[in-house]
Amino acid sequence: MNNKRSFFERLTGAVKLEESQETEERIEMHSPARAIYEEEEEGHLTVDVYQTPSEIIIKTMVAGVKPEDIDVAITRDSVTIRGKREEDRTLQMDDYIHRELYWGTFSRTVHLPEEIDVEESEAIEKYGLLILHLPKIDKNRQTKLKVRGQS
Repeated sequence: MNNKRSFFERLTGAVKLEESQETEERIEMHSPARAIYEEEEEGHLTVDVYQTPSEIIIKTMVAGVKPEDIDVAITRDSVTIRGKREEDRTLQMDDYIHRELYWGTFSRTVHLPEEIDVEESEAIEKYGLLILHLPKIDKNRQTKLKVRGQS
């Protein structure tokens, strides 16, 4: 059997029903902690990244994840979004007819084309859409410093 996942499955975290059942069988054959560590694969968020003259904007879908369970780490030149989508454990695998939604941990790192102002950046989640507003650093901005004398 071909165990390689398709590009779409790796990109979205989709799992074939047969593969999911095989994974459950393998997990049952190992100790729970060890099996979860070995079998869990991190999902890869899809993102839209665009810019205006003053900021870079990143949009991604995080439906089903509480805002407090989303971790956004930013530096001047990159953004990493991490989280975990919890699955409803009341259903048994035999109850599924078709299964494509991704459940588990996910992350995505985006390298930015320009430096941003980390302190002025903001993240907003609304109806499952996470929007990051990342103001660009204006390298041409000038300001005057007043020179103080020391007594």
